[in-house]
Amino acid sequence: MKPLPNIQPDARKFPLVDYQYHAPMLNGSGAPCVKTSKSLRNITSDYFDAEANSEFISEAAVFTALIVTVIVPIVAGISAVLQLLSALPLF
Repeated sequence: MKPLPNIQPDARKFPLVDYQYHAPMLNGSGAPCVKTSKSLRNITSDYFDAEANSEFISEAAVFTALIVTVIVPIVAGISAVLQLLSALPLF
């Protein structure tokens, strides 16, 4: 929406908005340097066809290392809580 300039001295602080404004449409160009863009689906399929297969093993190894790194402290914490509960005379 294209704002209209305020030229009145007692005008509001915000500019008036022309709600009938339409952005110009870009028509096909005859210039040889202008190419049509590929869709997002084509871009992602090209990526997965070319690069994803070669990087899958390394990314899976990093993901596994991260999961193990997260699981080890959680298991250690659960073990510590269980030892604490067994040492306390609850009943």
